[in-house]
Amino acid sequence: MRVLIIEDDPIIAANLYDFLQGRGHVVDAASDGVTGLHLAVTGGFDAIVLDLGLPGMDGITLCRKLRDDAGNATPVLMLTARDTLEDKLEGFARGADDYLVKPFALKEVEARLAALDKRRAGRVTGKPLTAGDLSLDPRTLHIRIRGKEVKLPPKCIRLLETLMSEPLRVFSRKELETAVWGQEQETSDTLRSHMHVLRRELAQAGGYDPVENVHGLGYRLVPRDAH
Repeated sequence: MRVLIIEDDPIIAANLYDFLQGRGHVVDAASDGVTGLHLAVTGGFDAIVLDLGLPGMDGITLCRKLRDDAGNATPVLMLTARDTLEDKLEGFARGADDYLVKPFALKEVEARLAALDKRRAGRVTGKPLTAGDLSLDPRTLHIRIRGKEVKLPPKCIRLLETLMSEPLRVFSRKELETAVWGQEQETSDTLRSHMHVLRRELAQAGGYDPVENVHGLGYRLVPRDAH
C-alpha cells in the first residue's frame, strides 16, 4: 500500500514509518495539518493515518476538507488519545473510516489499513437507488432527500446503500457489519456510531429519519410514502 502518515509526535510518526516501510509499504509523512492535507490530495495514497491533534489544522478539519472540499475518498484511519463516543462520532461525521486510540499496536495499524484498502477495492458500484424521496447514486456518491443534498462519511454511504437495496427489509447487525466492514465487529459500538451519524444527517436534511431500529432484530429503511 501507499500510506500517508499525518502525525506531529516524532516518535509515533517514526515508529509508524519504520514499521510500515519495513513491511514493504510505500510511506510518506507530514507533521502538520496543512502539509498533510496537500499530500493527501495530491499524493495518490491508498490509505491515510491521521492524528486528531495537529498543528496548523486539526485532524477533524483536515478530514472534512479532504472529503467535502477535495472530494477525496481515500480511507482514513484516525488516531487519538481521546476515547469518548463524542470524539468518535465527530470523526466519523467528518469522514474518518476507522478509529484507533493511543497507545496502539503497530500490527493492528497495519491490519486496519489493509482492511480499509481491501474494502475500498471491493466496493460495489451499482445503479442509482431510490426509495420514496430518497436517492443515492453509488457511482457519484450523490445522495438527496426531499431534493436536498446529503453529505455522508464513506461508511455511512455504504450503510445507506445496503439499506436502500431492499427497502422495508430488516437487516441484522451482522448483515450490515459484513456489508460495510467485511466482517462482524467485536462490539456493536462501531455500527451504532455510524448509524447515529447516518440517521442524524438524513433527519437534518430531510426533516425525518427514514431508518428504523427494529428492536432485537436490526434496522430497516422505511420510505416516506410507506409511513
